[in-house]
Amino acid sequence: MTALTLPARPEQDASLRPVPWRRMAWVIWRQHRIALGGAAALLGALAAYLWLTGSSAHHAYAAATGCHPASSAACGILVSYFLSTYNSASQDIAALLQAVPALIGAFVGAPVLARELETGTFRYAWTQGFGRTRWTVAKLVPLAIAVAAAAGVFSLLFSWYYQPFFAERMQAPQIPLAPVVFDLRGVAFAAWTLAAFAIGALAGMLIRRVVPAIAATLVVYTGLALAAGIYLRQHYLAPLVIKNLVNPPVSAWILSQQWYTKGGQPVSQSALGQALQQGAPSLAGKGGVPQAPDVTQYLIQHGYVLLTTYQPGSRFWPFQWIEGGWLLALSVLLIAATVWLVRRRAA
Repeated sequence: MTALTLPARPEQDASLRPVPWRRMAWVIWRQHRIALGGAAALLGALAAYLWLTGSSAHHAYAAATGCHPASSAACGILVSYFLSTYNSASQDIAALLQAVPALIGAFVGAPVLARELETGTFRYAWTQGFGRTRWTVAKLVPLAIAVAAAAGVFSLLFSWYYQPFFAERMQAPQIPLAPVVFDLRGVAFAAWTLAAFAIGALAGMLIRRVVPAIAATLVVYTGLALAAGIYLRQHYLAPLVIKNLVNPPVSAWILSQQWYTKGGQPVSQSALGQALQQGAPSLAGKGGVPQAPDVTQYLIQHGYVLLTTYQPGSRFWPFQWIEGGWLLALSVLLIAATVWLVRRRAA
C-alpha cells in the first residue's frame, strides 16, 4: 500500500507535529503560483490599458471643459471629439470588465480543490501533518484575500478612468448606479471577485473535476450577477416616486415612468399619442409620445399625471456597502460550506 492509496484520516495523528502555517503558505504558493500569476497578468494588462487610455481621455476632457466660451464652435468640436473618441470605448471596456470576476473565479477558484481531488493527491497531503481543515483553510483563505485585494486596487484605477464620463457637463453623462459600471467601482468589484472565487471553490469541491467545475462556476456566477443587477439592486433602498417630474436629476437611475389619468388609471402610449394628435399634432411626432419637456408639460396641463420611480445617484455608497456586505456574507458562507464538505465527504 503506497502513500497515495493510504486511507485519509479525519485529522492528523496526535503524534505528528502540525506543519507550521508559514510552511503551509509556502506550499500553497508553490502549488498555485501559476494561477495567481495568470490573474495578476490579466489585471496588470487591463490596468496598463486603463492607465494609457484614461490619461488620453482625461486630457481630452480637460481640454473640452476648459474651453471658453463654452458655446463657441471650437469648444463644441472639442466636446464632440471627446464623446466620439472615448465615450463609446468606455462603455465597451466596462462591459468587457464584467467578465473579470467570473474568469478569476473559474480559473483560480475552481481548480484550487478540484485539481487535487481529481488526481487524488489530497490523500498524500493529509498524511503530512496538514489535516483536512488546515489544508482547506490554508488553500482558500490566503488566495481569497489575495484576489479580493487585487480587485480592490484595480477598482480604484477604474474609478479614476471613468471620472470624466460622470461629469454633468457632458451630453448624456453616465449615472453612478448604472448596472454596467456600478459593480466595477467602490467595494463591489472586490466583493464580486471574492464571491466568484468562493463559488469556484465550492463547485470544485462538489464536482471534483476541474473542467466541469470551471463551467459550473461561470454559469452560477453569471446567473447571480444578472439576478443582482436586474432584480435585487434596485430594491436595496425604497425608490423615490415623484409626481410630474419633468426634469429628473442627471445622476438618477430611472426605474420606471408611467402616465396615469386623474382617476389613477394607467394610460398606454397609444392613448397618449391619440390625445396629442387631437389636441397638439405638432407635439405628437411619429410612432408614440416623445419624452420631451414640452410634451410632458402639455399632458400635465391637460390632466394627466406622470409618476417617475427612481434611485438618486446620492445613494451610490449606501448601495455599495449593502452589496459588498451581502456578497461578503455569501462568500464566507460558501467557504465555510466548502470546509465542512471537505471534512465530511472528501475521503
